[in-house]
Amino acid sequence: MKSIISRVGLLAAVCVLGAAGSAAAGTIEVKVPFEFQIHGQTMPAGEYRFENDGAVLMIRGEHGNKTTMFVLATPAGGHDPAGTEPALSFTRVEKQYKLTGVWESSSEGFQVSR
Repeated sequence: MKSIISRVGLLAAVCVLGAAGSAAAGTIEVKVPFEFQIHGQTMPAGEYRFENDGAVLMIRGEHGNKTTMFVLATPAGGHDPAGTEPALSFTRVEKQYKLTGVWESSSEGFQVSR
């Protein structure tokens, strides 16, 4: 069985196309053009609001998408793969994308706990 695992940092730039920073600190809105997984749960493609209070990340579907999920998040090291814009980072495992990080700015990001 051939397993392809690759880091998809630039893919985060695709998600930025619909990204908009919110007036509230720790909140971003992103349009994800593909389905992805968080802790084994598949989230459909669509618009999402990510709210972070420092330890817990709330992921809520927007515009008819009623999906909501809470996950633990830890501060991420490094820099935003999309530069200064809010972005998501994913790891691709075979044909599935897994959310690994949420970046609010060029230096402030959070890893999604596995």
